[in-house]
Amino acid sequence: MKDRILMELKENMNKFVSGEKLSVELGISRTAIWKHINELRKEGYEILSSSKKGYKLCSVPDIINLYEISHGLGTQTIGSDIKYFDVIDSTNNYAKKIAQEGCKEGTVVVADTQTLGRGRLGRSWDSPGGKGIWLSVVLRPEMPPYDAQIITLAASVAVVLAIKNTTGIEAQIKWPNDILLGGKKVCGILTEMNSEMDRINYLVLGIGININQQKEDFPEELWDTATSISLYANENNLPMTTLRRSDIIKNMLRELEIIYKKVCTGKTVDILEQWKRYSAVLDRKIRVIYKNSEIIGVAREVTKDARLVVDCDDGVTREIISGEVSVRGLDGSIALLNKTNNK
Repeated sequence: MKDRILMELKENMNKFVSGEKLSVELGISRTAIWKHINELRKEGYEILSSSKKGYKLCSVPDIINLYEISHGLGTQTIGSDIKYFDVIDSTNNYAKKIAQEGCKEGTVVVADTQTLGRGRLGRSWDSPGGKGIWLSVVLRPEMPPYDAQIITLAASVAVVLAIKNTTGIEAQIKWPNDILLGGKKVCGILTEMNSEMDRINYLVLGIGININQQKEDFPEELWDTATSISLYANENNLPMTTLRRSDIIKNMLRELEIIYKKVCTGKTVDILEQWKRYSAVLDRKIRVIYKNSEIIGVAREVTKDARLVVDCDDGVTREIISGEVSVRGLDGSIALLNKTNNK
């Protein structure tokens, strides 16, 4: 009922809607209307009230909730079912639980705060309330497990397009799963899979995007390697309207649906071409770290099965598989420098 009141107020933005009208249309008392209005105010919606005119929604701040994410989403599969939490340990953990229980493909788990957010290679991911987008998507692709890496690349493209569509900022992709702004990490993607020898039972795509953090919100040791969309815009004097996380989420889910259809119909070449367009890796000198060893070379290509082809300094061309592998710039940072055009 609260969502229906919010919808009515949003459709009449900056106009008064009488309490009596709401009461009649929704079939509840005016006292009940008043209680729901107060709940919306507690969530952050700026609503004016007048004993004679009713209620007026004046502004919608950066709020994520089920209504803000689902209203106007317009997708068929991705986001057809959305589970929202104010606080959760890990959206990936919950997504894996409900995937195991049989939830439908495209179910999205979103939280304002994660207490045990995780990144790739077992690293923790700081996920404070009001600062970012922390979500997971359950997928059930009909493909063998060894082809699943293309889904991570596809998700990277969806994130880059969503950021560009909503902010005008063009990010880059660092193989296999990081999104960069100005050479600093703004988003990480964690893909976890439950499979058998020849089939995937389910795949959980975890996406974390830093949106509103300022420099002091990051540990000092991450100042040179981490950023947020807001911080990047401020540091580069970019004009920026109010960032609404719900707008970015909806845009990302729409882009993910489009590119996931390409995955499911075998249009791998299209996905790789999009990925290459935003790559921060190709034709750059990089250091590939695997456990206690490393190789240095120039990243040349990404194969159809999402392997990174590196012309190594020892004269050997190697295909790198993501997993326990980190790719860094020569100075040890995540920024990938020293671009070369020597093939």
